[in-house]
Parts: sequence; structure tokens; C-alpha cells
Amino acid sequence: MTMLSRVLGLVRDIVFARFIGAEANADAFFVAFKIPNFFRRLFAEGAFAQAFVPVLSEYRTQGSYAAVRHFIDRICGCLGISLIVLTSFVVIASPAVAAIFGIGFLLNYPEKFWLTSELLRITFPYLMLISLTGLAGAILNSYDKFAVPAITPVFLNIVLIMAAAVVSPWFEQPVFALAWGVLIAGIIQLLFQVPFLMKLGLLPHPTVDWSDESVRKVLKLMAPAMFGVSVSQINLLFDTVLASFLPTGSVSWLYFSDRLVELPLGVFGVGIATVILPNLSRQHASGGSKFSDTIDWGIKLILLIAVPASIALIILAKPILFTLFQYEKTSVRAINMASLSLQAYALGLTAFMLIKVLASGFFSRQDMTSPVRIGIIAMLANMGFNLVFVLPLHFIWQIGHVGLALATAASAYLNAGLLFLKLKRDQIYIKPHGWSLFLLRLLLSSALMASMLLLVQQMLPSFESLTWWQRVTNLSIYVVCGVFTYFVVLFLSGLRLHHLKLHLD
Repeated sequence: MTMLSRVLGLVRDIVFARFIGAEANADAFFVAFKIPNFFRRLFAEGAFAQAFVPVLSEYRTQGSYAAVRHFIDRICGCLGISLIVLTSFVVIASPAVAAIFGIGFLLNYPEKFWLTSELLRITFPYLMLISLTGLAGAILNSYDKFAVPAITPVFLNIVLIMAAAVVSPWFEQPVFALAWGVLIAGIIQLLFQVPFLMKLGLLPHPTVDWSDESVRKVLKLMAPAMFGVSVSQINLLFDTVLASFLPTGSVSWLYFSDRLVELPLGVFGVGIATVILPNLSRQHASGGSKFSDTIDWGIKLILLIAVPASIALIILAKPILFTLFQYEKTSVRAINMASLSLQAYALGLTAFMLIKVLASGFFSRQDMTSPVRIGIIAMLANMGFNLVFVLPLHFIWQIGHVGLALATAASAYLNAGLLFLKLKRDQIYIKPHGWSLFLLRLLLSSALMASMLLLVQQMLPSFESLTWWQRVTNLSIYVVCGVFTYFVVLFLSGLRLHHLKLHLD
């Protein structure tokens, strides 16, 4: 279900490239869409879910059905009233909020700034809708109903595809069609979850009670988690702020490259973390003995996917971007620029994905402090990396956006490394035998896959001069050769599916 959602998200971005391109208006929409999405990561699948799921799992394991209902009703009421207040404030004060996240627009591109402000008034209420959708999804995930929350984002992609392809030509400024599409999609996503909650008998009856013990417990866990789980998102948004000072198109170049990195991250990184968090939470609450084994399973699965995906994105950045996004309104120059930032982001893909799993090891134990401390270090480092990378790349080669991506990747490795060391030092994660052989198989398979892709690259022509069908055909050759080589070498080196099976208590 997650794969379907992400593939449709890719189709959505292809349609964006076809109908709105990668220029000033596109920059304005992407910033206006990123702002509620950033807060969504905090209120929905980010800090809220990380704080809510362990407490719900605890009530489910140790308490009664009535206690679970009591908890859900009060959390829904308190979350709902908070979202109403925040949404109302941003809609009224959208110029001020737009100035915070796009100050470069305000100083250098006033028309783009005011367009961003108007679009934000339409897109920001999506936060309230998608956060309540996230609450519903967290409840369903806690009861091992993973498919419904996973497929829900499909509706956003379908609505935005329709808005761009069908509705946008009727607007003087097509990006307004996309903004209204975001709002409508939020309503549909929330309503879609309701029947499934009713079937479980857990449809919330919102009750605002800030003094309730369960609400206080979630808030106590959520406050630090808001920062800890969203460090990578804060870094990406900080990149957007800096990109608003860079040449027109920089925000769009970063958006298209980030979206391709988000495909494996969303399908596998977020997917694996979503599955193991309730399991880890229940194991911790019940004293299960497989806690470390579950983390180990998650790490190995992430590495098997992230390492070859990162290598493939670096080698095939241009072929992929030209095939997916190079249309009339998206220039060859825009694709070349986006390919550079895609390669930089791809360097950090393994770290981005590992963070999702490693952080779950802390959140499931209701330890929010450790990821926050590590997140602060990573964020400060990201700011330093930005100075190191962005300034020289911008002033010497006019590719400052690549520096933003490199800084994000570097800080992600620091974040993942510190999380891993903390888990080992506290003996939360105890590395089992067999890692040397696993890494040997992984590196050998990845190296031979990279060699195959580079060999094919020498045999195929540049994608700039090809028709769309020729691009699709040649990209398919790359994919088939790369995937075949990787999995055949893994198989010949002795790796089997039963080696990756997770045995839970």
C-alpha cells in the first residue's frame, strides 16, 4: 500500500513538472505546501505518533478497553483544539509565517512572496485535517491494521494529479488549483479512516481535558519528540529558507531531487519503522526478550535496501530526472541542476532511513530525551555544514542548492551514528553474530551492481536528446540490469529470505 502511494506521489510530481514547471510560481507553491507538511510531520506521523503509540500500546497491554477509549477521546479533544488554534492563527497571519520560511522571497522576490502567502492561507488547514488523519492512522497501526493508513496518502496524490492535469488550466495562476486540491484531499483522507475506526469501536468522541493523566503523559513525551523525530525535516525546511536566497528555481530543484530520495525512504524507511514501533512498544511494556533482535532486523533490512538505492540514485540521477520530469515547462538546465542535488541527497539516504529505525528503539521505551539531545547536535552541525558547503559552491559555481543537500546528508550521518552508539552503549541493542558476513555480501552485491550500471552507461546515449519513449526504454534497461545483478549476487553469496525473517515473542 505504501509503495502504491509513493509511486502515485511520483506520478503527481511528474504531472507538476508537466503543468507548472520549476520556476517562480512553482517555488511559491512548494514552499506553501512544505510549511503544513513540516508541521504535519510534528503533529501527525512524527512526534505525536512516536509519543502516542507507546502509551496506547501500554494501555492496550495493561489496561481495559474502557481505559483505551478514555485515553483516545481525551487525546483527540486536546489535539483537535490545539490544531484549530494553530490553523486559525496561521491563516490570519500567513504573511508573517511566509516571511519566516521564505524570507529570501520577501527580500528579493516580492511577487513570489505574496503569492506564497496567499497559497499558504489555502494549504495550511490541511495540517488540521491530516493530523487528525494521523491520529486515526496511529490507532489503526497500534491494532496492527497497517494497510488502511498506508493507502490513505493515495487520495492526496490522486486529487493533486486531477487538480494539476484537469483543473489548473482553468486558473490564471495554475498553482491555486493545486492549493485547493491539497485542502480537498485532506478532507477525503480524514473521512476515509472513519469507517475503520468505527469497526474497531474506537471512533473518538473528543473531550478536552488537559489535566487528564494520560494526556499529560503524551504531552511530556511529545514535547522533546517534536524536535527529536523531526530533525531531518527541520533541516530540509532550513534548506528551503536558505534556498529562498538562491537563484529562482533552487527551491524546485531541491523539491524534485528530494522527492526521489523520499520514494525509498517513505516506502521502506518509514514503512519498516511504522511496523516495528508497535512491536517494540509491546515488547518493552511486557518485558519481551526480542527487543534487540527487532532493532537488528530493522537495521539489516534498511541496509539491504538503502545502500543499493543510494548508489543507483547517484549513478542514474540524470537518466531518472530526464525521464520523469523534463517537459516543456521544465528546462534541461533545471534537470541538470536537480540531478546535482539528487546525487547529494542520495549520499545521505542510508542515514535518513536508519534514523527512522534507530529512533524507534528510544521512542518505544518512552525515552524522548536521548533522540532530542542527539537531534540538537545534528541540527547545529547541519548549520555549520551549510556554511562550509553552500557559500563556496554558490559563489564559485552557482550551485549553492547542492551545498544544502550535502549539509543535510552529512548531518543525517552524524544523527544516525550517535543514535546507534547510544543504543549500543546502553545495551539496548546488542549486535549478534553474523554481521561480518552480512556486510561482505552487501558490499560485494552493491559494488557489482554499480559496475554493471556504469558499464550500461557507457553503452547508452545521453538522455537529453532522446524522446520520452526512448528514455523510458533505456531507463528500464538500467533498472533491470541493476536489480538483476544485485539480487543474483546476494543469492550466490548465500543470502536467503529466511535469514531476514523476524521471530517475535
